[in-house]
Amino acid sequence: MDDIFQNIGNRLTLSQRIERTLENAIREKKLPVGSKLPTEREMCESFGVSRTALREALRRLSARGLISIHKGSGMYVSEIDIQDAVDTLNLYYDLKFDKSLLLQIIEVRSIFEPQIASLAARNRTGKDLEELTALLKEFEMCDPDNTQREADLDNHFHLAIAKATHNPIVQITMEPIYSLLPRMRNYIYGNIEGEKETTLKFHRSLLDSLNRQEEHQARQIMQEHLDRTREIYMEHMNPENL
Repeated sequence: MDDIFQNIGNRLTLSQRIERTLENAIREKKLPVGSKLPTEREMCESFGVSRTALREALRRLSARGLISIHKGSGMYVSEIDIQDAVDTLNLYYDLKFDKSLLLQIIEVRSIFEPQIASLAARNRTGKDLEELTALLKEFEMCDPDNTQREADLDNHFHLAIAKATHNPIVQITMEPIYSLLPRMRNYIYGNIEGEKETTLKFHRSLLDSLNRQEEHQARQIMQEHLDRTREIYMEHMNPENL
């Protein structure tokens, strides 16, 4: 680790340079996940900085989830999992949610989801089918007046298909998008007469194609489902509701 903990100098803000140095070491796996950092005193001596500058850098790294500080034990490089990435994107989409983002989300879904359905048909397991079947049944039985629950179940069904691909990049990419579905549904077509049955029809067909592992059919049904969704959004979208 001698190439990591070197004198920082004083040309830039010390805490920022310390943060950048440690972050780069983590990115390059010079400091692997789970490894313990030297003590504050050791790092201050190695970097040639004050404890105040070091602690500010460590505080920011901790806030970003790159390191964890355990009182009485020390500081460790954190393991960043899928949910950490998803949570960050969820926050971004929540802050940016408006009509423009909604239209962009529709476009992204049309690009990716048909292929996701095809991949799910290829890779799904018996457990995946059980989860999708349970979600479909709950959606069927859901009180039609409870549009929020219907929207949540719609979200969970599409997320379960993404997970059935068993590709973690698909989940990271799509889960934050799916988290917006309940809000989109409530804003735009949550109470359109007959829309629940139309959605259920598509979901039943998707589940059947996944069960039979019919990749082409799954892709086609998902495309038709999304084309219908886009049609509803464009017909009923009202900027005053967003």
